[in-house]
Amino acid sequence: MNNHFIAIFVGVIMPFIGTTLGACVVLLFKNKINEKFNKVFLGFSSGVMIAASCWSLIIPSIEMAEEQGIIAWLPACIGILIGSFFIPICDKFIKYQKDNLYLAITLHNIPEGIAVGVALASALYGDFETAIIPALILSMGIAIQNFPEGAAVSLPLRSRGMSVKKAFGLGVLSGVVEPIASCITLAFSFILEPMLPYLLAFAAGAMIFVVVEELVPAFKGEKLGTYALVIGFIIMMILDVALG
Repeated sequence: MNNHFIAIFVGVIMPFIGTTLGACVVLLFKNKINEKFNKVFLGFSSGVMIAASCWSLIIPSIEMAEEQGIIAWLPACIGILIGSFFIPICDKFIKYQKDNLYLAITLHNIPEGIAVGVALASALYGDFETAIIPALILSMGIAIQNFPEGAAVSLPLRSRGMSVKKAFGLGVLSGVVEPIASCITLAFSFILEPMLPYLLAFAAGAMIFVVVEELVPAFKGEKLGTYALVIGFIIMMILDVALG
């Protein structure tokens, strides 16, 4: 049981650590990271997130639906569609402005936190030893993706004249919503167990939307970013298939 708790804790906290490490960049750079490097990292993160959505969320959703005697592809389709509408609906609900990057990144961290919580919950209600590895790989993939996000929050704030400490602190705070969302999802997982196939796909749909809407346009036109996407996808796929 203690080992289970440690694994769950690591899965919950890892994405937040990724954001925190990204925010630390403001301590090293005055205003911004090298643009080409940033585009490559965004491309790599996009590949990681797409692969994580497929292998750690969509495929487990299909397998779980089969175990529940549901049409295998139905929960995945429904969840992905709802997840893809989640971000734009939230954007409108809170009157999100396109230039408010801090708010955008904080908002987009919510479905990522839900994704980790759902993946960890699926391990709790299934074969823990088998399911926990893909869940931890998903958490690690999100942590990698969160690194440039943490930097993308803290550096612009610093460039606008905010103190290093405050810019770093707000960068860290932008990632706090992820472990909170993960813990809330886990807390209600006993109620949500029948809905897990839908929730896994929902998280995948939301993350794919973020990749296409936010990350890809940020490195569009940079071939190295595109190659990095492919490499990120391959690495994440290998990790998930080999270890999961």
